[in-house]
Amino acid sequence: MSKFATAINCMDGRVQIPVIEYIKNEYKVDYVDVITLAGPNKVLAEGKDKGALESIKKHVGTSVDFHGSRLVAICGHYDCAGNPANKETQTKQIIDAIKMIKSWCPNVQVIGLWIDQNWEVEEVK
Repeated sequence: MSKFATAINCMDGRVQIPVIEYIKNEYKVDYVDVITLAGPNKVLAEGKDKGALESIKKHVGTSVDFHGSRLVAICGHYDCAGNPANKETQTKQIIDAIKMIKSWCPNVQVIGLWIDQNWEVEEVK
């Protein structure tokens, strides 16, 4: 049986492959469902764009309910056009976003990922 994870990632094409490879390697999954929008950590942390929040929630639910995803990663990255904040601010947003996602999916592991200027992925602790 295939194992899935979910990434809520920026739409920026530079971060897609590093995030997918990181999750597949570190969490031993076969596939990563990807939900993209510009600056998703900011969107989730601020909670202002109700339409975007409902869309993300719906797509996370699809991944969890139909693909059996047991891991959701929320991402932020260097040089983000949709969220031009620095690493410190984006890291706080990731932590806030993790709390929101956990409220939607309490039985799923939720992690935060930061992608740096070299397109390397690190977990937000």
